[in-house]
Amino acid sequence: MHQSLTHAQVEFTMWVRIGKSFQRLNQRSFVLAPKAVCVHRLHTGSTESTYSDYDGLYPGHIPTNPIQKALLAVGSGVAALRDPYRHDMVAVLGEATGHLALINLRDRMRNDPEGYTILTERPRIRLSTIDLTKMASLPEGSFGREYLRFLEDNHVTPDSRADVKFVDDEELAYVMLRYREVHDLMHTLLGMPTNMLGEVAVKWFEAAQTGLPMCAFGAVLGPLRLNASRLQTLVTSLGPWALRNGLRARFVLSIFFERRWEQSLEDLRQELNIEPPPVILGATNKTSS
Repeated sequence: MHQSLTHAQVEFTMWVRIGKSFQRLNQRSFVLAPKAVCVHRLHTGSTESTYSDYDGLYPGHIPTNPIQKALLAVGSGVAALRDPYRHDMVAVLGEATGHLALINLRDRMRNDPEGYTILTERPRIRLSTIDLTKMASLPEGSFGREYLRFLEDNHVTPDSRADVKFVDDEELAYVMLRYREVHDLMHTLLGMPTNMLGEVAVKWFEAAQTGLPMCAFGAVLGPLRLNASRLQTLVTSLGPWALRNGLRARFVLSIFFERRWEQSLEDLRQELNIEPPPVILGATNKTSS
């Protein structure tokens, strides 16, 4: 009892110190950002108040050095391992470890006509940008209708994705944001619910597609939280299927999904070279995994 209390105290102290450090960073950013805006306006005459013009920064960005990123990676990784549904910690882990992978993803998008259009137009998948009423009127089996069914069956919303904070480049920050906002579309394409088995299968697919360390982390450690029967299903069926399709499918970040709502899910899978799932999983309670 005394030993566990000591560990808890140590962990609490560590997070308090990290929290104070980033509180100071936030305060410094709050003070410096308006000054940068003023300097920019003096030199250019511009009245725009966007941060994307200043050293690659963007609203909400928190600059961090390599040591701070390492601390973030370790702390968020431990927290995410303890509770995989701590989406805030999963998000921080992805940002703290994903720089090189994001560069590669950005370059792949730039070299694809559709991906380049996405980088140029910067579409968002939010409740404010998609018409759920129109989706509900789409034919059964259409991609948009199946996506809406996924949201309803699993009780999720596209607005639940966290904003990017720790990526030190404005364009790479959008690539990370795009990855997050199409994550539920990956569930729809793959026919996977949001229970632990479904999430791990999607992570195996995403790890093969993106090379993001956070996806590999989830793909390797996520199975540790599965019971024996679900682990067997993953190892013998869903896992190999997800890896195979992740490696051979078209690059999903270069697909303008917002223009595919009316396309049938079956046709879209064929276009992207994605096989239907070998096992049909129902939407179940997240904690049941």
